[in-house]
Amino acid sequence: MDNRNDDGIESQSLGACLSLGFVDAIDAVDASIWDDLMDDGNPFNQHAYLAALEASGCVSQQTGWTPLHLIVREATRIVAVMPLYIKSHSYGEYIFDWAWAEAYDKHQIPYYPKLVSAIPFTPVTGARIGIATDVTAQLVWNVVKQALDGSLIEHGFSSWHCLFLPKEQFIAMSQPAEDNPACLKRLSTQFHWKNRGYQDFDDFLNSLTSRKRKDINKERAKLMPHKLSFEFVNAEQATTAMWQTFYACYRQTYAKRSGHAGYLNLAFFESIANTMPDNVLLLLVRNLEEQVVASALYFKSKTHLYGRYWGSLVDIDGLHFEACYYQGIEYCIAHQLAVFDAGAQGEHKVARGFEPVATYSTHEVVHPEFRSAIESFTFQEADNIKTYMQQLTSKLPYRQQAD
Repeated sequence: MDNRNDDGIESQSLGACLSLGFVDAIDAVDASIWDDLMDDGNPFNQHAYLAALEASGCVSQQTGWTPLHLIVREATRIVAVMPLYIKSHSYGEYIFDWAWAEAYDKHQIPYYPKLVSAIPFTPVTGARIGIATDVTAQLVWNVVKQALDGSLIEHGFSSWHCLFLPKEQFIAMSQPAEDNPACLKRLSTQFHWKNRGYQDFDDFLNSLTSRKRKDINKERAKLMPHKLSFEFVNAEQATTAMWQTFYACYRQTYAKRSGHAGYLNLAFFESIANTMPDNVLLLLVRNLEEQVVASALYFKSKTHLYGRYWGSLVDIDGLHFEACYYQGIEYCIAHQLAVFDAGAQGEHKVARGFEPVATYSTHEVVHPEFRSAIESFTFQEADNIKTYMQQLTSKLPYRQQAD
């Protein structure tokens, strides 16, 4: 790998026998090295997932996600890696900073480009840096922070952002590094379903209050006249026709909801089916004529189920909740998965047993006045998020709140 990437950013020697560099493609890093370092059980951190995004063209300079992955070496050995992108917009991040960009624009100061460490289009908590176990993690964090802070000024980036960090990495990234202040911290929330050893769906329902149990049964009963069938298909069993139908559903629903055909293309979906089949599931919804009328894409790890995309060719009341929530809950119970992460946002999930959980991100901003204003905003926002989470926790439908 060259010391200078296409954006002219050079590798840097940063003391303690560590050096840092950047690469403009995930394939510049050996897949086994990347996966060994980023091994947190999260399928979205896998080399194969990031490679599929780049090879399919979903992630590129043209789409506003220019790869600039960060590599830390000790001598010639790679000891840490971080997915990193130059962003020319804020789409597909799910930690929203549009108001920040608007404020910059009003003052005729460019907010873009910025640097973002995240998994594109994937609001899932996971490691944002993978570090070898025999290297001091905090030292690596300090080296990375020092290098990125320097790159902001040297190369004209307004800011850099680490999104959906695990709490331990959030704490590490929030520490001041040498003479540099701590990163700004941002708190957000999602809604996850937790499996408390349920034997089946009825067992889960029995843990809810009577009213909420009846509401869910009523909601599911709406689908009975349509006589739909639901089938989870592992990626290795999914045919080309199944993926094409899923993609048609995905595009149609995205177009109806957002006015565009979606961030991802068929080549991406077919790639992950081939390269990470153990982690990928398709849910197919068929009518009486055995035609697929809706579909949903799920990912799984040893402990988690992740609901990612869905689409429907028909408009049936309640089908979204069934395909995206209840079928996922049933799958978790049947396969003894601990957590179901059904995607970003959506406080309507609370009534269906999904609990508010905190998500964490860190931010560094070059402009001193804007940095001060954003820091004040994040403090107030965190207080509001904590209050919001407490209010929603009090509305959970369980008869006895678990610790």
